Amino acid sequence: MDELLNALRAAAEPTRLRLLALCAEGELTVSELTQVLGQSQPRVSRHLRLLCEAGLLDRFREGTWVFYRLRDQGGAAGRALARTLIDLVPREAPQIALDRQRLDAVKEARAEAAAAYFRANAAQWDSIRSLYVSEAEVEAALIDLLPPGSVGDLLDIGTGTGRILSLYGSTATRAVGIDLSRDMLAVARANLETAGQRNCHVRQASMYQLPFDAHAFDAVTIHQVLHYADRPRSVIAEAARVVKPGGRLLIVDFAPHALEFLRERHAHRRLGFAPGEVEDWSASNGLAVRATRRLPGTQLTVMLWLLERDEAARGRDAAMPGPRAVETVG
Repeated sequence: MDELLNALRAAAEPTRLRLLALCAEGELTVSELTQVLGQSQPRVSRHLRLLCEAGLLDRFREGTWVFYRLRDQGGAAGRALARTLIDLVPREAPQIALDRQRLDAVKEARAEAAAAYFRANAAQWDSIRSLYVSEAEVEAALIDLLPPGSVGDLLDIGTGTGRILSLYGSTATRAVGIDLSRDMLAVARANLETAGQRNCHVRQASMYQLPFDAHAFDAVTIHQVLHYADRPRSVIAEAARVVKPGGRLLIVDFAPHALEFLRERHAHRRLGFAPGEVEDWSASNGLAVRATRRLPGTQLTVMLWLLERDEAARGRDAAMPGPRAVETVG
């Protein structure tokens, strides 16, 4: 009763209810919320602290940034109440509608910052990425976990220069790459044409809303893309939707790190992901972890997660004692 009453008291204030509605749309920083609400940062921070203390929001730090999102871990009462309150908020109310318009502007600015980076570096993307970790080592691990002859119908989310399509295209039944950047798609098309990969194609699409039916692909890859995502959990959920039963999802990204310049200069939204974080998101979408690989580097560590679509995965994972072993190479 005390937990429930504290949460109700915290939410019973106009600004805090608006904050809940905004944080239901994704992970947001204090500065972004301040921009949307048009209020001072100390006032917004105070409201956020009360909502966190009441168990309605989660707060997590990454380097010098602090993110807030609707509660999705910890106390069950706070999670359930937060979702119930969001469902009751009238989306057509003038203030809520205006907040959503301003939030759209914030998201558009984020997307443009990432797109501008891609445009400026499209032709050099592979070489820039190789500065942080050896692509040859990553690709060897990738092929070991997901052998080219077994991919069937393949989808590469955030295909960039089309490197993953080039790697698997000759043995895949069909291989599709999606990306939001037209400049990156132009580079990918040129690379695929040069390599003679006629069974591969690329198209412009959002990783949050894939233009494919459910269970459309035998294998899906998300290679060094998740750290650009505003809502990485949603990307995994959408990828899981298009994986066939028994199909596989392979995620390649960085382990947690503190290289702030990657965010400041290269539009990284997240500074890596903890193994448990990715595994929890995957399990909640019917994906069981089949293998993981850890590739330490001089500054960054690359993680690979091989996941399989399995309707029974959630129950099996819940019964599994302790954390899964992670294989370290190097």
